[in-house]
Amino acid sequence: MKKLLLAAVMAVASISLAVAQPRAIGANLGGHLGFSYQHNLGTNNMIDLDVSVPLLGNVWGLSGTCTYDWIDPGNTPVPWNNKGEWHWYAGVGGAVGSYDFESFFVGVAGHIGIEYDFWFPLQLSLDYRPSIGISNYANSKTGWFDANGFYGISLGVRYLF
Repeated sequence: MKKLLLAAVMAVASISLAVAQPRAIGANLGGHLGFSYQHNLGTNNMIDLDVSVPLLGNVWGLSGTCTYDWIDPGNTPVPWNNKGEWHWYAGVGGAVGSYDFESFFVGVAGHIGIEYDFWFPLQLSLDYRPSIGISNYANSKTGWFDANGFYGISLGVRYLF
């Protein structure tokens, strides 16, 4: 009975800690319109998920990236903090998507950016998400894609909860 009670207490504590991590939800706007979700994994790491559609050019499609980001890597925070907090982050992950809903790609994504967390639950960010990988896109002579034009630099607005 004691083991069962201990297991139940540990399970509740683990779930509480997982849910208690700060999260942010919002949108990115640049060469694409994206839905963004960030989930902090402690004070120095986060998972960033972005699902996007391109806004520029003749390309229609849908893409997603998931990156593991380090916040203030090497313990180098942005030095100008006023009422809110400045942070910068960099990370790597994966990218998947479809061009013109006929051709598909899969690859590796990078992520680098700077963000400002206000003293109320709002976050503004400026980030860049390059990716490279393999595609069966009809206009790609090499079979490789570079999604820099698909993402580019974007402005993010997120609600912190």
